[in-house]
Amino acid sequence: MVMRSHYCGLVTEALMGQTVSLCGWVNRRRDHGGVIFVDLRDREGYVQVVCDPDRAAMFETAEGLRNEFCIQVKGLVRARPEGTINEHLKSGKIEVLCHELTVLNPSVTPPFQLDDDNLSETTRLTHRVLDLRRPYMQNNLMLRYKTAMEVRKFLDAHGFIDIETPMLGKSTPEGARDYLVPSRVHAGTFFALPQSPQLFKQLLMVAGFDRYYQITKCFRDEDLRADRQPEFTQIDIETSFLAEQEIRDLFQDMISTVFKNTLNVDLGEFPVMAYAQAMHRYGSDKPDLRVKLELTELTDVMADVDFKVFSGAANMKGGRVVALRIPGGAREAGGLSRGEIDGYAEFVKIYGAKGLAYIKVNEQAKGPGDKALRWPGLQSPIVKNIHDQAIAQILARTGAQDGDLIFFGADKVKVVNDAMGALRLKIGLSEFGRKNGLFEAGWRPMWVVDFPMFEFDDEAQRYTAVHHPFTAPKDGHEDWMVTAPEKCIAKGYDMVLNGWEIGGGSVRIHQADVQQKVFDALKIGPEEAQQKFGFLLDALQYGAPPHGGLAFGLDRIVTLMTGADSIRDVIAFPKTQRAQDLLTQAPTPVDEKQLRELHIKLRSSDLVKPE
Repeated sequence: MVMRSHYCGLVTEALMGQTVSLCGWVNRRRDHGGVIFVDLRDREGYVQVVCDPDRAAMFETAEGLRNEFCIQVKGLVRARPEGTINEHLKSGKIEVLCHELTVLNPSVTPPFQLDDDNLSETTRLTHRVLDLRRPYMQNNLMLRYKTAMEVRKFLDAHGFIDIETPMLGKSTPEGARDYLVPSRVHAGTFFALPQSPQLFKQLLMVAGFDRYYQITKCFRDEDLRADRQPEFTQIDIETSFLAEQEIRDLFQDMISTVFKNTLNVDLGEFPVMAYAQAMHRYGSDKPDLRVKLELTELTDVMADVDFKVFSGAANMKGGRVVALRIPGGAREAGGLSRGEIDGYAEFVKIYGAKGLAYIKVNEQAKGPGDKALRWPGLQSPIVKNIHDQAIAQILARTGAQDGDLIFFGADKVKVVNDAMGALRLKIGLSEFGRKNGLFEAGWRPMWVVDFPMFEFDDEAQRYTAVHHPFTAPKDGHEDWMVTAPEKCIAKGYDMVLNGWEIGGGSVRIHQADVQQKVFDALKIGPEEAQQKFGFLLDALQYGAPPHGGLAFGLDRIVTLMTGADSIRDVIAFPKTQRAQDLLTQAPTPVDEKQLRELHIKLRSSDLVKPE
């Protein structure tokens, strides 16, 4: 008989009466009065194995089994006794009566129980091989595989071909920091690992491969967080001779198909929102539409109030004042406590806000009151410094009702958007938000479009590209790149799902003269442009076709599908937030001989002592 005839988790009543050969790991061994039960596990799930003492040699082996022993079982599939069926398992109606038992490899005592759900991430990543045996991780990586396969099937059906692009390329430091690879052959020079295949996929369009894709690794040496890794997997796609709307329609169909075929989820409609509107309403270019809270604009009514925090922001160049109404937040029972309000005030400071003003709306019917007691139905230390017309506008614009709480943000636009956008999510996703109907579970996809071409970097005192320097401007905006870069709108688009940007792209510049205007706006001179991007500029002169595309984050998509808290839970061997691999202990020092071969000498001040 073959070593394995079936996966453990796929043995069902359809095999009743047949002899099977199974291989896997001992998840648990139970001795029930002379009969030993073994829960045998493999990537497809569990099956219950029964070891009777009437087969003495087999039973003696079973008595020595321990968790995580790798074993082979040959036995008869039979029905479980009445009352012992496990409806949660595919194999829950049957058990395997063991005839032969072979220990393929014993195991030392594992450092943790695989069914322990309270493991620290450090423990999990240090012992990642064992962590990957857990059903949670097995399911995550199986779903990742199925997702990638659905992407490939869709793209293949629509005429896309998989073409590999180089891992060792030219450093063009216009975005995040590059990971550099020193050249042994060419002393003093370096390759860069790709932050994306952006330039190569554009060259492939010029080369006539009008529908390209690859699922590839990309690298960025940047500060990490839950949805970032130094190396990540990108579904990279480019196509020629399609307009912006056609590109969006095609890849909206792809993502909808992938979700339907992997999770049986219908994503439904994808509303389209301009970047400016998203920032205005949600303070974010990737709004989570499951949260029902929105920002209310108040900048125009706060210019002449006595409260300097508001009037100062309203009158400063690039300032903004907004309100965030929290329905039910001021109720005596079930509202936000003073401790919670103070906690939110500390939270917004993470984003540069200096504090968090608020008004509790207790009883609007009491009206403005008099000079001695202004707006007696409102509770807030700032009311006395805001004139009646402004307060009336606050209540009217926010639609405040009795029992509501209104938070305020006032500062530079970026600080207000970052702080109040984050506060919106913090409250909406909280237990209070879920209990009070401020959050609606489900899937809420959308497109964010019409991004600005450029943003001004105050520190560098020059414009930078919002997406990348190869994004095409909206028709008619080309000349603004020189005279008024801040007015330029790009043919750029991001796909957002539940507050995560899962994909983004643009129509590319396919004309050399337009590309040069972008470089002029970015203050990249002809010599620098030729040095960094000469190979692309040269290629654009040879009849480059109109083209565009997207890049989707496979890690992020699968993280959302699984409901995991971090993309590290859908990557087999991830790095920590300090960009370390705890399993292999990378990165590590290398010996002096290797450094000499690479023409590298380390400065002693740069060396990091082991922790």
